Amino acid sequence: MINISLRQLAQWITCEIDDRYLDVMIQGVTIDSRHIEAGQLFIPFNGERVDGHRFSAQALQDGAAATFFDKHSEVTAPSEGPVIYVEDTLQALQQLAAAYLREVDPTVIAVTGSNGKTTTKDMLENVLSANYKVQKTQGNYNNEIGMPLTILALSSDTQVSILEMGMSGFGEIELLSDIARPDFAIITNIGESHMQDLGSRAGIAQAKFEIISGLKTNGRLFYDGDEPLLAELVEGVASLDATAIGTAETNAIQCEVTAHDASGITFILNGKETYQLPVLGAHNMKNAAYAIAVAKALGVDDKTIRQQLQQLELTGMRMQRFTAQNGAVVINDAYNASPTSMKAAIDTLTQMAGRKILVFGDVLELGPQSTTLHAEVGRYLADKAIDVLFTYGEASEALNKAGAPYVRQAKHFDSKDQLIETLSAMLESEDVVLVKGSRGMKLEEVVEALITV
Repeated sequence: MINISLRQLAQWITCEIDDRYLDVMIQGVTIDSRHIEAGQLFIPFNGERVDGHRFSAQALQDGAAATFFDKHSEVTAPSEGPVIYVEDTLQALQQLAAAYLREVDPTVIAVTGSNGKTTTKDMLENVLSANYKVQKTQGNYNNEIGMPLTILALSSDTQVSILEMGMSGFGEIELLSDIARPDFAIITNIGESHMQDLGSRAGIAQAKFEIISGLKTNGRLFYDGDEPLLAELVEGVASLDATAIGTAETNAIQCEVTAHDASGITFILNGKETYQLPVLGAHNMKNAAYAIAVAKALGVDDKTIRQQLQQLELTGMRMQRFTAQNGAVVINDAYNASPTSMKAAIDTLTQMAGRKILVFGDVLELGPQSTTLHAEVGRYLADKAIDVLFTYGEASEALNKAGAPYVRQAKHFDSKDQLIETLSAMLESEDVVLVKGSRGMKLEEVVEALITV
């Protein structure tokens, strides 16, 4: 983590500090005044409900080495202790993170996309950690506050930094990319998330493509070559070193699943390189291909890549396989959802043996097109050999109605408890249940109920 004097900090960012405090050392940063650790720099923000500057004095009393303070704040600044006056505390945080990242100077890999960001990030860490000291974004620290905090937590000897970049509107990824200055950028895919803010898939593609804004002069982009919207954007930047990855023959790196079962998938790249992945879902093949491509660019040999992928463990609630008390297979993919990832989940379940039961919750943040997009997922069940479709929430009722003709049994639930009760009563040992929905639906509660009954 960052460990510098305020003298050095003053050389990195625009600020005002009393000369008496220039030799004070800070170790780490925090934005939470309730959990101050000795020596940290406290960074307050003027939030919608609470102005964090109110807690700066207490933070210093509780052991913080120093505090940022907006010079225009209406709150009275602490009368004692190292106060670092800045024009804007968020911008100062971002400026400090950018400077510290230059100081550590790791290879920076930026990852964005509508789906698969975290899985790709996990795979990158997995294949690169055999050769490098790697640190990645933890949890959902992927926005204008979270990413700078991730950077400031880097060890000084970090060799590779994997930074996940999320967004809800235009300009956000551009900002993150400009802070990170990535050596490699990855756009996993374009889905429908944030449709209500960006208006269309074309808008989403444009927002994700902002990741090239801070790309170093010799930086490289790896992107979903099966997505025409991205291909069009790439073609518009003549100087961009971009590699298309996907299933179509036109891709520079073509992927194809050759085998799949309950333990994972086997796939081939460009018709000659075979890899095994202990993760369910053919869609994860493309995520792995991004990781393989970057690893090769960084000199990791093929044998090491294969060995590392075979030991892969993903962040929780992403195609996690569990066994219910009666022996049924339960797949927890409840971390998040989009119409695109729901279709991928349907494909995954179709490939598995046993009675196939889908439990879908609402996809949130789809805006006015929500009903249409949910129904489109339902119609995708045609010819997919799914036996049971259970849905929960408001928007997913349209999914249930559209999908009902293509399954043996379909039922929509307004109560999660009733869904759990119905599913538990009917579950048999040969069943396979796949559970998926947006984070706000908390469908992991269904999984927990099935495996602890």
